[in-house]
Amino acid sequence: MKTINSATGAVVSREIQQQMGLGSFLRKAFEEGIALKKQYGEDRVFDFSLGNPILEPPPQFYHEMQRLISNPIPHMHGYMVNAGYPETRAEIASHLAKETGLPFTMDDIIMSAGAGGGIAITLRALLDRGDEVIIFAPYFPEYLPYVANRSAVAKIVPADSNFFPDLEALERAITPRTKVIIVNSPNNPSGAVYPEDNLRDMGRIARAKGAVFGTQIFILSDEAYRKLVYDGRKCPYIFGCHPQTISVTSYSKDLSLPGERIGYVALNPECNERTELAAAISFCQRALGFVNAPALMQRIVGRLQQACVAIGEYQRKRDFLYQRLIEMGYSVVKPQGTFYMFPKSPVDDIQFTDELRKKLVLTVPGTAFGTSGYFRIAFCVEEQVLEGSLTGFREVAHKYGLC
Repeated sequence: MKTINSATGAVVSREIQQQMGLGSFLRKAFEEGIALKKQYGEDRVFDFSLGNPILEPPPQFYHEMQRLISNPIPHMHGYMVNAGYPETRAEIASHLAKETGLPFTMDDIIMSAGAGGGIAITLRALLDRGDEVIIFAPYFPEYLPYVANRSAVAKIVPADSNFFPDLEALERAITPRTKVIIVNSPNNPSGAVYPEDNLRDMGRIARAKGAVFGTQIFILSDEAYRKLVYDGRKCPYIFGCHPQTISVTSYSKDLSLPGERIGYVALNPECNERTELAAAISFCQRALGFVNAPALMQRIVGRLQQACVAIGEYQRKRDFLYQRLIEMGYSVVKPQGTFYMFPKSPVDDIQFTDELRKKLVLTVPGTAFGTSGYFRIAFCVEEQVLEGSLTGFREVAHKYGLC
């Protein structure tokens, strides 16, 4: 028997209907890809819609998995403390301490069901109804329902021409209700890696505004693509920029394990509230139904802090597609990381991605990421998809006078 919402007569809540509508572009592209592949054949559809890693996990992952299979640990599939296995958290803390020079301990680490789960439990711990969360555009669309789940308010702040946060706009956006600033670098969808000076100035603004309003403003850094950076770059850590900082990451991209849902939350050792926060975030793991991060994956990833997929393969794909699009007349800021690029659209971005779809090239309009006038390409695809798409990109570019 269906349960009807007495206020609206609808089966599904109005809030969820609204959130589903906001995510409709990504869902539509994914579903259209399935339908078009059935109609035309997989080899004739060039799907850049989703960031599903194409590379296999590195050899070290399979080595660790085989080790556990061959020498199972007693009760290794059972419950553990909500924050995760102490030995896994200790290995991650040791890695972060070496990387940052800060005194991380296992008590600063909470294992999570991927970066998405980590962000969800962290916001659940931090936010009250009506609190404000600043999000830089372009942004990962699921930030919005994560914030809405707490009846908090998302405030969107634009990026500059390089897709770096506009700090003057940030300063204007902060109010006494501001509780969290979400940072995503390397950025999905633009591929921008925020400079360390930009992050330090962001921390300075957060401290200054907090002092004026008598509040604490946390910077929550989504670092799911931290290791996927190109041209010899390093992605700056957020911890040295502000005491009230929290990093969330996953192994979905750098180990090609998106379906395993494994990541962690790291609290800045210089944050005076970290003990209270760690307890709250661990509790929210239960309150939101995650209970704990997957047990088997915790046993594996703890030993893989230095491991990564072959980043050069993604850089090669980036260079190939970037150069071809530039030659066709597209305007593209060259991605510094991730496996996305975010070209300008010569017309309305929804109209433009529809034109590409007619050529069986599937991309996502920038409107889905809070920045109209652009479109996202996920270039973590097979070679034949990259090469086969060029005719469609060229024909649509010619139609709109780019070449």
